[in-house]
Amino acid sequence: MAEPLVDGWYAWAHLIPPATLSRNITERHLKIMESYIESPETHEAAVKDPKLLGGPFMDFKHRQVEKVAELRKRTLSERDHLLTLSRAIEELDALLREKAAGFSLEPLYSEVPEALRGYVELVYDLNNHPAFRLIEPLLYKGFHHNGSLQTVALSEISGDDRPFVLSTPRLDDGDSLQLRIPFAHESLDALFRMKHTPSSEEKISEALSLSGQERARFRSFLTTECPQPYTRYAGEGARWRYFGHACILLETRDVSVLLDPVLSYTYESDISRYTYEDLPEVIDYVLITHNHQDHILFETLLQLRHRIRHIVVPRNCTGALQDPSLKLLLQQCGFRNVIEISEMEEIPFEQGSITALPFLGEHGDLNVLTKSAYLLRMGKHKLLFAADSCNISPEVYRHVHNDVGDVDALFVGMECDGAPMSWIYGPLLTQKLERQKDHSRRLAGSNYERALSIVEQFRCKEVYVYALGQEPWLNYVMSIKYTEKSNPIIHSNRLMETCQTRGITAERLFGEKEILLD
Repeated sequence: MAEPLVDGWYAWAHLIPPATLSRNITERHLKIMESYIESPETHEAAVKDPKLLGGPFMDFKHRQVEKVAELRKRTLSERDHLLTLSRAIEELDALLREKAAGFSLEPLYSEVPEALRGYVELVYDLNNHPAFRLIEPLLYKGFHHNGSLQTVALSEISGDDRPFVLSTPRLDDGDSLQLRIPFAHESLDALFRMKHTPSSEEKISEALSLSGQERARFRSFLTTECPQPYTRYAGEGARWRYFGHACILLETRDVSVLLDPVLSYTYESDISRYTYEDLPEVIDYVLITHNHQDHILFETLLQLRHRIRHIVVPRNCTGALQDPSLKLLLQQCGFRNVIEISEMEEIPFEQGSITALPFLGEHGDLNVLTKSAYLLRMGKHKLLFAADSCNISPEVYRHVHNDVGDVDALFVGMECDGAPMSWIYGPLLTQKLERQKDHSRRLAGSNYERALSIVEQFRCKEVYVYALGQEPWLNYVMSIKYTEKSNPIIHSNRLMETCQTRGITAERLFGEKEILLD
């Protein structure tokens, strides 16, 4: 297992950009640490309660008050520049609320907090509502971005049970090997290339700057056993394989496309699944649908970086705090082959194409552009990957259908309850949102009616619902457990039943599946 960490916390998309990292440190990490230090027994009880899954509770096998206190002390003493940046964001928000009343914003630039001065543009919308735009490239180049916070923790894994990533730091307990290497460092490519191409212990140890006990620990991860060679699809048509959650690999004889790579490791399990061993050595296109931790997983992406020819992301350059640029973020993590694509733009390839389609909802009504559904044409086949799109305005897909026509198969998420907006975005808010408003703005996908509308609009012949986070190897990023009485199960069951009565193939995916296309 190779867990990427930022200052001891599991790396997800909001822990890479300096602004969102700073807010998560002050409004998530420090608060959880302080709560745990004050009452570890409360956390220990909470993680055993299924109703509190995904809550702000640390999950350790043994009580770790001293180590958490050390982490908190280090954060307060060594991350002052990020604490200052977080306070500056709050102060700038307050400044605009108080003094931006429709008159020129030019006089306010001299009052911008020093930590943000030169990194923001002050703006109004057309109704004179003030806001600020982050100049993200400068923030990365300035003192705010520090690759020294990044490490990769290597350890053995033998099962699906892992602590929830948003609430539990990964403490150095002596069992893992901490590679203090920025994510962008090319030595990580050399390391993960060894999953399929052999190298010498001496060569890779030098690349990772290992010595003494570290090198001895690293040696325990190495094997002389060759992995099973991967057999590329060589048929006349195409093949898709489901790897779990929203991760699907499509292959023709000439092209491979991988969507939202979130992969399991290989170990004994009662649930059959595809893993890293079932991927081609070269992946032509990786497509990211949106910027949530169950769809863009750095633990998987960093291990695949050396295999990926192109990584395709939704275009975004707004500078909004809640919507950091995926292109900039991935470039900071060593990806040099990022392609941004806007709605209705197309990327052609041999006997096919990738088209970005609108993706509404699932982001708590925040102005987030980093989201895209994808239409893949492979030969005569058309497959629509709607991800977690919440079809709140069916007219959108009516217009899309007028342009792209019918599709053969639909892949869609139906987590129609969804967490409150604050579950992910709460640390970015500088003013408390009333509970009722928060719970009305859900991170929800389509329900039965909305998903069926997509099926009908595109006259789909096949419908596949994602596993809704129920695969156990996703618990550490999803923290969801449904029953037959849960709305997502009820609504997806109803969709499948309706489709089947109409002669449409319908299935809720789970574990692994393979389909060959003529």
